[in-house]
Amino acid sequence: MKKLLIVEDEVSARKAMTEKFTRDGFEVETAANGEEGLTQATKFQPDLILLDIIMPRMDGLTMLQKLRAENEWGKNVPVIILTNMTLDDKEKMKLVGSLGHEEYLIKADWKLADVAIKIKQTLKME
Repeated sequence: MKKLLIVEDEVSARKAMTEKFTRDGFEVETAANGEEGLTQATKFQPDLILLDIIMPRMDGLTMLQKLRAENEWGKNVPVIILTNMTLDDKEKMKLVGSLGHEEYLIKADWKLADVAIKIKQTLKME
């Protein structure tokens, strides 16, 4: 069973994703902000992280920077960014590009079923 970590501050979105991906056969852990996400990622060592950017306490980009820099396992774990933040800011675009992620998905443009397909493709399950 593949392990998935969902880092999302919005309770309803986190719950919907947890239910969907559990039904799809994933072992799912969650975190409500980047700080919790970093702790969970290190302990749980998921096969893939689904990461929001705009969150309290520690945003997703900071979490991803720390994960990539501070943890040997974290340097290579696949990350799919799922956020409502569009990348209009060129500096943020550069930062996001330098952190290594598989996909950058805008929540409003993606149904959960399509996100599930992306996850399975990334993990080479399909």
